[in-house]
Amino acid sequence: MFHTTIHWIIYWPAVVFLILAVAAWGLCVHYNLTDRAAQACTAAALILALLAFVAFVRAFVRRSATEIVVTDNRVIYKRGLISRHTLEMNASKIETVDVEQSFWGRIFGYGNVIIRGTGGTFEPLVGVAAPLQLRNTIMVG
Repeated sequence: MFHTTIHWIIYWPAVVFLILAVAAWGLCVHYNLTDRAAQACTAAALILALLAFVAFVRAFVRRSATEIVVTDNRVIYKRGLISRHTLEMNASKIETVDVEQSFWGRIFGYGNVIIRGTGGTFEPLVGVAAPLQLRNTIMVG
């Protein structure tokens, strides 16, 4: 049995917003701004920090609420926290498994996996951690 989820790279928007918030706050402190400039700078830093928090929570929920499992008999994809979306495909019905990885996906070990079976296409699995290992596990059975 093989178990995986969405790759940790989905946290990058939160990291970018956090870096921008720290940079904005650093500018406020470094230039010793006063009055309206200080208020605007502080407000920008707080808004960016809030965006970082929202992006982090969104990515955390998405990652923790997504599960991909390969067993001897089937591939199971579960997604959702409050409402649940589940797809299953019998291993005997799978014809091909395609892996798409960008340059950064190859470096950090994530990619998209598309499973094609008889009678239709499985929903693309976007941002999967260890996509080549997932493909190999599905194909070997």
